[in-house]
Amino acid sequence: MDFQFSDDQNAVRDLARGILEKEVTVERLKRLEREDSAHDRALWATLAEVGLLGLAIPAEHDGMALGLQEVCIFLLELGRVAAPGPFLPTLLGSLAIALDGTEAQKRDWLVPVAGGDCVLALALVDAESSDPLRPGTRAERDGRGWVLTGTKHWVSAADLAGRILVPARAGDDILVFLVDPAAAGVTLAVHGTSTAETAFTVTLAGAHVADADVLPGTDAARHLYESTLVAHCAMQLGVCERALDMTARYVRERLQFGVPIGSFQAVQHRAADCFIDLESMRWTTWRAVERVADGLPSTRECAVAKFWSAEGGARILAACQHLHGGIGVDLDYPIHRYFLRSKALELALGGATTHLVRLGRDLANSSPAELA
Repeated sequence: MDFQFSDDQNAVRDLARGILEKEVTVERLKRLEREDSAHDRALWATLAEVGLLGLAIPAEHDGMALGLQEVCIFLLELGRVAAPGPFLPTLLGSLAIALDGTEAQKRDWLVPVAGGDCVLALALVDAESSDPLRPGTRAERDGRGWVLTGTKHWVSAADLAGRILVPARAGDDILVFLVDPAAAGVTLAVHGTSTAETAFTVTLAGAHVADADVLPGTDAARHLYESTLVAHCAMQLGVCERALDMTARYVRERLQFGVPIGSFQAVQHRAADCFIDLESMRWTTWRAVERVADGLPSTRECAVAKFWSAEGGARILAACQHLHGGIGVDLDYPIHRYFLRSKALELALGGATTHLVRLGRDLANSSPAELA
């Protein structure tokens, strides 16, 4: 596998990094926290203006006509600055509509997303099922379209969204529905999180969805789940990359007994272990991203990437906090934001154990030829 980025991908990375490192300062993040705001609308508008919100949107709908790999590169850069906002669900929602939506759905939703005028939300965690590809939420036909019943947990930005993408069981198929959060039968219950961003429990009690708001095709739910899973891994990679950079700089400058603490062998060993975890996260993430982007079978690769993202991310941020000592828990110092962001990404769509079990189950059900 070639892990080198293309010229277009390098251009996306450089554009995103240049804007984000200039705009997302510690002072700006502190101001947003004082205002109890998890959505930086000025940053959102800036990123829309340069086209980054439309990365996965076709050119005829005002986008850049790129794909999952470029979206993940952008999310990695957002992770590096711990930028708050509904970037991940909106980007992955727009990718799902671009890949699996009708022309009318693309026209109605992709142009507003590219222009920064619309937020999308994803409801992938089902209250009645631990398997996102076998949701307990059900959709039944009626004379006007579909009626949805079920509960979804940990839906980010549901209050801001123009539509929530909801996978639901429709007979023997799993379909993705574009649910209006303001529709009758839809209830949002807000929950606080450690990152100060809000998450919602979305209860669907006979919520009506028209045929025009259903993504056609029975693979849309799998595409949405796998692309969202690897997108979380990419953002976690950016969080851990930046946290380790900050820690390396700190241990070079922090003096103890007249020498930098980075000269102590125990500190060097701890940092070296973090680097090994980071590189393991990097290669497993990009392998999974490439396979999902190419439409190849990716169950194992996704499970491996998410396991390393959760397990490696937890070890790296615990070590970064530890190596910073007391300043690591000072809210005036930025490392705590990376710890909290990493923990949220670690647990999103299941932690390390969940995906290790999923990987083991897949291997157990495989034939000897498939394992060769």
